[in-house]
Amino acid sequence: MDILIVDGYNIIGAWPELKALKDKDLAQARDLLIAKMAELQAYSGFRVIVVFDAYFVQGIEKKYKNHRVEVIFTKENETADERIEKMAIQLSNRKTQIHVATSDYTEQWAIFGQGALRISARELLTEVNELEKRIEKNVKNIQVNKPASKIPISSEVAEIFEKWRRGER
Repeated sequence: MDILIVDGYNIIGAWPELKALKDKDLAQARDLLIAKMAELQAYSGFRVIVVFDAYFVQGIEKKYKNHRVEVIFTKENETADERIEKMAIQLSNRKTQIHVATSDYTEQWAIFGQGALRISARELLTEVNELEKRIEKNVKNIQVNKPASKIPISSEVAEIFEKWRRGER
């Protein structure tokens, strides 16, 4: 199994779209990152964990799932780097390959020491952009190759059926 651990605020600060959004609405930037990681998880099969440190969100540690992506806010006075290092140790075994997405140079060396592989913010952005292009291409192919109706009907009848389907009269 492959596990991708994402340093949330590091990625938000490195991706132009998320960085611009962060300046307006930090919560929305986090949500967009999580949504993009959900797409990556669904397409790649990786287990994805996004870690945000309590620096921007004070309070107790919080864990939840959003779009099947595990989201962790560290406890107060614990950095995302510290949590990621602990997780790399805890989750590592012979059948699991840990990947850590961060552009923090110090963190990259620390995770190398734990046997994890690093993915820079730029590499992750490239991978996500390529994934979005593949998804868009697949959707277009499905739309183009959409099977015709099994029973040929006129456009007027199709319009009536569509109104019924929507509950209109």
